[in-house]
Amino acid sequence: MPTHTHFDQVGSYLRPQAIKQAHADFEAGKITRDDVVKIQQAEIAKLIPQEAATGLHALTDGEFNRSWWHLDFLWGLNGVGTYDQNDSYKFHGAKTRSTNIELTGKIAENPEHPFYKDFEFLQSQIPAGHIAKMTIPSPTMFFRDGRSDKWADFYDSWEDFLADLAKAYHETLLHFYTLGARYIQLDDTTWAYLIAQLTLKNDVAHHTQLCENAVTVINAVLNDLPDDLRVSTHICRGNFKSTYLFEGSYAPVAKYLGQLNYDTFFLEYDDARSGDFEPLTDIWNQRQKVFIVLGLITSKNPKLEAKEEVIARLKGAANLVPLENLGLSTQCGFASTEEGNELTESEQWAKLNYIHALTQEIWPN
Repeated sequence: MPTHTHFDQVGSYLRPQAIKQAHADFEAGKITRDDVVKIQQAEIAKLIPQEAATGLHALTDGEFNRSWWHLDFLWGLNGVGTYDQNDSYKFHGAKTRSTNIELTGKIAENPEHPFYKDFEFLQSQIPAGHIAKMTIPSPTMFFRDGRSDKWADFYDSWEDFLADLAKAYHETLLHFYTLGARYIQLDDTTWAYLIAQLTLKNDVAHHTQLCENAVTVINAVLNDLPDDLRVSTHICRGNFKSTYLFEGSYAPVAKYLGQLNYDTFFLEYDDARSGDFEPLTDIWNQRQKVFIVLGLITSKNPKLEAKEEVIARLKGAANLVPLENLGLSTQCGFASTEEGNELTESEQWAKLNYIHALTQEIWPN
């Protein structure tokens, strides 16, 4: 089992002003795409020592090379294209841009995917004693928002499409591994969507089938990977300008989560939207030795949660999962899209330093 640390972070960070200005200058035709990449890399090179200084072991590139946490990766796969759906994603209190992706052919790993070069740069910047963490969206992101509507144009059956989707992801993870990746995270909002649908009892048979499809695809992706490759998942309820998409307890999908062969689960628990800890039992009973990172600290605002409350909640979770198998994080990243959440960079680092201090007190060794 790969090494785990009790202090971990989902992955994304607020974009520095230099990156925002670079994007504006590129749109205005003042600089080239290569200029943008150089600016992004310069900011990543500054970010990584800041991450390390907070006490983090696994360091990301902050997702500085992408606009969306998911779409930039998905449209880099073979057989996937992008289009404007002319409609915002349904966040509570905020409107997103209207970009989406669709199938344009049979889906496959892209040996020239730009994220490979992004990872190589990240890897080149990692200081001794730390590891690079690569974040990409889960394959289940194809299950929503019309992204697989055209599957019948290219496949004889839905099962054939799922098999190709799993193969594309499996080969992608292996490609990252050959480049040196030993920690990859699959971010996933589809489980939160399914929670919402099953809670409302909307077309239960269909959404139950999607849960079963998700288990099949994800475990096919994870099957027969190298033993020293750690693969985690972050189950997210949406994160855009400090708003959210979904709410509801993990209970309707907990038995399916427990079937997933991930090494680590990042679970959102920053407010009442996530329900209680009872569903952890379903995960732990099926996946003993799994590591669960609880997102008890919010990334959506600068307020620091009361230490006594955080410790009490961790102790409550430890009644269901051994404390040594628990970690602490923010519930999500700080900027799932380039717009970012409603807090400052200094407040972002204050959050992480606070979490580190808490973990040192809770797990002193």
